[in-house]
Amino acid sequence: MNAIQLTNVTKRYGTTPALNGLSFEAARGEMFGLIGPDGAGKTTAIRLICGLMHADGGEVRVLGLDPTRDHRAITHKVGYLSQRFSLYGDLTIDENIAFFAEIHGVTDYRERRNHLLDMTQLTRFRDRLADKLSGGMKQKLALACTLVHQPEVVLLDEPTTGVDPVSRREFWKLLSHFLESGITILMTTPYLDEAERCNRVALVHNGSLLAQDAPGRLRTSLPGLWIEAFPPDVRQVRDRMREAGHQHVEVFGERLHVWLPDAATEPDAHRQLAALTTRAGLAPFDGRVITPSLEDVFIARLAELDTAVPAGTAS
Repeated sequence: MNAIQLTNVTKRYGTTPALNGLSFEAARGEMFGLIGPDGAGKTTAIRLICGLMHADGGEVRVLGLDPTRDHRAITHKVGYLSQRFSLYGDLTIDENIAFFAEIHGVTDYRERRNHLLDMTQLTRFRDRLADKLSGGMKQKLALACTLVHQPEVVLLDEPTTGVDPVSRREFWKLLSHFLESGITILMTTPYLDEAERCNRVALVHNGSLLAQDAPGRLRTSLPGLWIEAFPPDVRQVRDRMREAGHQHVEVFGERLHVWLPDAATEPDAHRQLAALTTRAGLAPFDGRVITPSLEDVFIARLAELDTAVPAGTAS
């Protein structure tokens, strides 16, 4: 049995669709990433999984239970860390963890609290008010409060947004440790580099599933080859290539990534790139064949989706 299962789930806010037949599943004991830009429907999916709202259609299951009908049972099995810091600034670290333990009905929590404080390196700050903590420390405290009742499933909604790079790395080390204890972690993030750390991910756009698989398999899921190049004025080169009819070209800083769906070999890719630059009226340049990133795959899947949508149809 999967820890989390969404099957053809729809949700609307008034006339605005948030989820459009979204389906994915997270296995027990894995770290699963729900990946997509702002507005993709990630937070809505999390709230449905928590049982905080009803789906308009489809089926949501958490540990085999309906999170709205069986909400009381789900509450004790699931931990939820929301996007916004939702702890109490006028309480100390110790008092926040105690409060969240007690609202989950956990009375003998002191040993668990001490363990979590040690794991998060917050022990020496335990008497500090939450309002006086840095952003990274607040997130670690929020994680400790989320885990104090020992949930089987942990839901993290963009937990590292706005956190500095060092704190992000520390947070991910904590998640890896807790994953070893057998819990299931489902996290949402707009950061595709973080998705690489997950066992499997679902790429989501406008409330619909683009793809679901292990990051490594997604990177090799599309035909053809990618070339990375560093031509002068990459944005002008991109625009000229698109004007010449090749839409599969993106700018990443000073780099240009060109997807050649019909290229079967590295020499073939270089020949196609040369022909493309000639057709676009550009000075010749070359690059190297690369393994696409998840960002490359996400953009390519979006391009496939746009191609599949007939003109005049809402996407």
